[in-house]
Amino acid sequence: MRNTSNHSLISRGLLALCSLGLCVSIAACGGSGTSGKSSSQDSADASSSPSPSGMTLLTGISANGKLGKEPKISFATPKTVNNNTYAIVQQGDGAAVADGDRVCTQGIAISATDGSQLANTWTKNTPDCSMRISKSSMSTGYYQLFKGKKLNTTIAFGVNDASSSTSSSASTSYVMVLTLVSKTKQLTRATGAEVTDIPANLPKVTLDKTGKPSLDLNGYKPSDKLVVQPLIAGTGKTVKETDTVSANYTGWTLDAKGKLTQFDSSWDRGEASDFSLSQVIAGWTKGLTGQKVGSQVLLVVPPSEGYDNKAQSKIPANSTLYFVVDILYAG
Repeated sequence: MRNTSNHSLISRGLLALCSLGLCVSIAACGGSGTSGKSSSQDSADASSSPSPSGMTLLTGISANGKLGKEPKISFATPKTVNNNTYAIVQQGDGAAVADGDRVCTQGIAISATDGSQLANTWTKNTPDCSMRISKSSMSTGYYQLFKGKKLNTTIAFGVNDASSSTSSSASTSYVMVLTLVSKTKQLTRATGAEVTDIPANLPKVTLDKTGKPSLDLNGYKPSDKLVVQPLIAGTGKTVKETDTVSANYTGWTLDAKGKLTQFDSSWDRGEASDFSLSQVIAGWTKGLTGQKVGSQVLLVVPPSEGYDNKAQSKIPANSTLYFVVDILYAG
């Protein structure tokens, strides 16, 4: 639940490219490759493929090294690079990336001016796993580029970050190189043991066969305190307040006539939503922090922890908000 007038959770998308503190918006496409090809052959293959949406080929970049290990990247400097350019510099030999996969990448950012490294996740082995292969969390081209690629594929992107506050071209013009190192299939619903000691006076939650919740207020009268009640106890990673979380959720509130009304649901959209806990209403940040991935949590959010006296679409001012949240990923 974002802390904005748009109370539909917006996928953050593209964050795998921001893990180094250096971001680029990507819209590219490409097919799965065959291991053992040279970088020059990869570029030739890419140039013969249909033009990706809003993307052009990044030329003059090569990579050497064992697939799945830190590559040695070479290009002549100074190099002029533009946004929305890419090159597949190593074709992977692992499993193909599919819809719904959570993909981990290792990244290197290299100055286009002098070839120096600006950042490198390989150094301390800190891959970023925020990339979820999905049409809703990626631009069309970005989705097309990564879907079907094999693990150990390495892709270079040109970045010309005109939004940077520094005047140094070395820090605003660079090549971002990502290697797809692993993947997992993301959860689609909460997993774990049902919690049995739930207070009897809380709203009652029932699930349909897909896992989507429905809510019965059960005569519940909210207070001005945030209520956080686990319904299913997951066993995954503990969520931190700085994490980005992927979740399936439904939200309800009372309409102007006092009737309980659903105002948002990722279940109805058919896909989980990704969001940063630093960019949502306080009730979500406080309520999900400390929970474990795989858990399902009932949140009763008082106005002071939600939208307070600011009316939102389908949410009257000073509303108590009710959520059932399945935590599917945190990182």
